[in-house]
Amino acid sequence: MITILERPFWLGIIHQAWENRSLIWLNGARRSGKTSLAKMLEGAVYLNCDLPSVVRRLTDPESFYSSLEKGSIVIFDEIHRLEDPSRVLKIGTDEFPELRILATGSSTLEATSKFRDSLTGRKTTVYLPPVLWDETRDIFNIKDLDIRLLHGGLPEPLKASGKDPAFFAEWIDSFYARDIQELFNVKNREGYIRLMHLLYRSSGNLIEYSSLAKNSGLSRPTVSSYLESLRIANNIFLLTPFHGGGKRELTLRPKCYAFDTGVVTFIKGWNEIREEDRGILWEHLVLDMLRVRYTGEKIHYWRDKSEREIDFVILKSGNKFDVFECKINPDHFSVQAISVFRESYPEGKNFCVSPYIKDDYSAHIKGYKIEFTCNP
Repeated sequence: MITILERPFWLGIIHQAWENRSLIWLNGARRSGKTSLAKMLEGAVYLNCDLPSVVRRLTDPESFYSSLEKGSIVIFDEIHRLEDPSRVLKIGTDEFPELRILATGSSTLEATSKFRDSLTGRKTTVYLPPVLWDETRDIFNIKDLDIRLLHGGLPEPLKASGKDPAFFAEWIDSFYARDIQELFNVKNREGYIRLMHLLYRSSGNLIEYSSLAKNSGLSRPTVSSYLESLRIANNIFLLTPFHGGGKRELTLRPKCYAFDTGVVTFIKGWNEIREEDRGILWEHLVLDMLRVRYTGEKIHYWRDKSEREIDFVILKSGNKFDVFECKINPDHFSVQAISVFRESYPEGKNFCVSPYIKDDYSAHIKGYKIEFTCNP
């Protein structure tokens, strides 16, 4: 029997989003838990759009909506399976505004040509990442960071007793067949998967397009096209460099982060986490937390030509910049990069994010106030 764990944080996010708009687009990577989360909404009318019977039922959206009680919650799971999903959603939001609608998909809503209307101004987008670190400890009752890093944050492998390579091999096959081939009509499976492997093996590092093209056997334009499809399908996140005008700042090359540490460790063939691996994998978890907290705000990294680097930079109001450094051991934190950054951008908060900090605290280090936390 499969136990479904309640996820109160995300249920709160969804209900809060409905206060602003009646339609929510819940997207996230395949098997990240969207369906399970949607089914936690009490009293909802759940429709699996993979089923022919559901497709037939929605050929007349007006009659379907009219059959529902006022104030009902309606869930359209994998709605892109419908012939004209945007029409179904548009009728629901425009003609039945008292309903609360949630539609799910692995990619951004605009990823498929079936959406003839992007529903701008009608929807709120909620991105569901792999299980967050605080959820891992509090909801899934897993206290060991290495398990979260090795297994990843997709609920099924996270709850497994051991690393299951078969799950991730099947996940990659399913991702390509159902997300990439269908939505983007990519026919070169071998080249596409080879590029995915290259990106995952170097996850958290700078992208070098020429090197990716050479090692994948693809042209540079094809690499760029495939990267964009991976981004739209929530498989990678491209982190652009922050550049505020400093002469010694890097201004071009983005970093590429895989969406999940479990797939990274699978592709690398790891069965355990080594000491030197924790830092870069912990960055992935911090990035997920920042994307949730700072929805709609730009997240960057900062690096200068002397290779001083800050993991994450976020522009706040009033020309303030909050900076985040990721450290497994907070005792190893150094203020050097922050001090250089603050010479040009003095306003904003400084954070050190570590998985082993139980209670937040602050300290003054070489004239800078640093906030130490586990949850940025």
